[in-house]
Parts: sequence; C-alpha cells; structure tokens
Amino acid sequence: MKGKYRKLRWAFIVGLIALLVTACSSNASSNSSSPKVKIMVGGMEKIIYLPAKLTENLGYFKQEGVDVQLINQGSGQTAEEALIAGQVDGVVGFYDHTIDLQAKGKNLTSVIQFASTPGETLMVSNKLLGQVKGIQDLKGKKIGVTSLGASTNFLANYLVTKGGYTSKDYIPVPVGSGNTLIASMQQGRIDLAVTTEPTVSLLEAKHLATPLVDMSGEEGTKQALGGDYPASSLYMQSDYVKSHPEVVQKIVNAFQKTLKYIQTHKPEEIASKMPSEYYAGDKDLYIKALKHSISMFTADGKMPADGPTKVYDVLSTFKPKLKQANIKLEDTYTTKFVDQASKSNK
Repeated sequence: MKGKYRKLRWAFIVGLIALLVTACSSNASSNSSSPKVKIMVGGMEKIIYLPAKLTENLGYFKQEGVDVQLINQGSGQTAEEALIAGQVDGVVGFYDHTIDLQAKGKNLTSVIQFASTPGETLMVSNKLLGQVKGIQDLKGKKIGVTSLGASTNFLANYLVTKGGYTSKDYIPVPVGSGNTLIASMQQGRIDLAVTTEPTVSLLEAKHLATPLVDMSGEEGTKQALGGDYPASSLYMQSDYVKSHPEVVQKIVNAFQKTLKYIQTHKPEEIASKMPSEYYAGDKDLYIKALKHSISMFTADGKMPADGPTKVYDVLSTFKPKLKQANIKLEDTYTTKFVDQASKSNK
C-alpha cells in the first residue's frame, strides 16, 4: 500500500514540475514576443511629438506585440542624455541631434521621421513689436528655448546667424515650454521664444506674443531655413538598432500606422484620442493648433531626400566644427524599417 502511495506521490510531483516548466516556458515566450522598450519623449504634450502618445492610445504598440513605456521629459536635450547613458532605448526628438552627436563620437540613428518641418515658431513679445520686425533685429535679445543645447536653441542660433550676427550675439534663456515659457514671457524674462503648438496659440490667445518666423509648415520652413528640415523622429543608439532589428521593426510598424491615421482623420477625431490635460484647458484652441500644425507630419515616416543635407547645412552655419568632423549623414538615419513597414501596412 505504501509503495502505491509513493508512486502516486512521485507521479504528482512529476506532473507538477511539468506544469511549472510549461508555465515558465509560456511566460518566456510571452516576454520574448512582447519585448519591453523605454522611449523618452521631449514633451509629450507638444503637437510635434503627438505620434508618441497617439500610437499608445490607438493600441498600435500592443497590436505589434511590443511593450512600450513612454517617459515624458520636457527637453530633447535631457532625453538625448538619457539615451546616451543607456537609461532609455529610444527618444522621440529632433533628428538634428543625430548629426550633432556624431561629431562628438556618439552614433545615433533615426529609424522613422515623423515630420518634414520643425513645427516651431519664433514668437516675439507684443511689447517689442515695434522694435523687432525681423531676424535682423535679434541682436542682444533674450530668446527663450526649452534648454541649452536643445533643438530650439539650434534654431535660435541659426536665425540669429542668418540675421547677420553670431550665436554669441543674443541671450538664450532656458524656459522649458508650455506654462513655464508663457510665465517667462508674461514676466518679461524673455523677449522672444522658439516654441511649438499649442504654446504658440496660447501666447496669441493671451495677447502676449506674435509669430515672427513660422516654421510649422513647408512654405514658412523653406523661407526660414531654405528647404525641408526633418525634425521630430524616433532615434536610437546605432548599436541598439543593429542588435534589435525585430524590435525596431515592430515599433516602426506601429508609428507608421499612426502617421497614416493622422492623414486619414480629422483634427477633431485626433484630438479626442489625446489626454484632456494636453488641451491646456481649451480643447477648441488645441484643435485649432492641431489644424495649423498637421501638415508637418509625413505620410509614411520616410526621410525627405534632401533633409539630412539641409539639417547639416543649418547646424554647420553656427557649428563650424561640424565641417571638420567628417560627418557621415548616411549613418544618422535609415529608411529600411519604414520601407518594410510600408509593405506590411498596406
């Protein structure tokens, strides 16, 4: 009798082990099919970075089988530093950082391009409208940027340089975006600011500032910068892109679906998918800002053919060291993931 119970007990133990092994195997399979990826966004409430949160809310990351954690950070410069430090896997920020950092020995690759224009506007305080009528009047002015070394700082540098001066002939003031930038304008801490929607529309609605240089659309961007200026994108460390191609492909597939959603839906529909706190208390104003900005987004995430060269030309205007750095533009971006996504997302 004891031998019979002993056999039953061993059969039970063996069965239990088999169940545990199966469960562990199942969990491992689930984890491998849903890799976790951390992406930092240089201000998720900004319309230029709208595809990040919209993709999450539309459920496209989950559809592609990737577990994406979006981390909000007010400055692209800080996000860039987090990426270099290995704290995150990717950054939704401006493509220009990939060129700037290659000159410093850091290799980043843009894997999908959200916008072909900066979506930025140089706003001038209404108190200075009579004094500042163009970029030739920027000398000595305090210009608000998100942070020093951010893309807004790059654009301010270029506009001052184009106005006939150098990047040392104005005072860049790090003021963030949104409410902190608006407060700085109200308090007179800054004379102008390079900023995005919906902050642009809020400044106008509060009668605090007026657009001086509009780089939100194609025409204004060509007037200000001389051509397409690919801006918001998803960039990652080049080594990560090479070692995790399947993961990168899943993320690009999801983002491309979002870009197509933006092209085929009205601003009102898109706004309804975004968190209400992004409206800054005025949904109608947010929708208006979205209508003004929506043309910046690419249809499929592909890099404009002349985009990298134009960005390099702009940066090297006030960063002469770039010309000595032997920059390889072909290493700063790739279209292979977008091309493959286009085949999958038909």
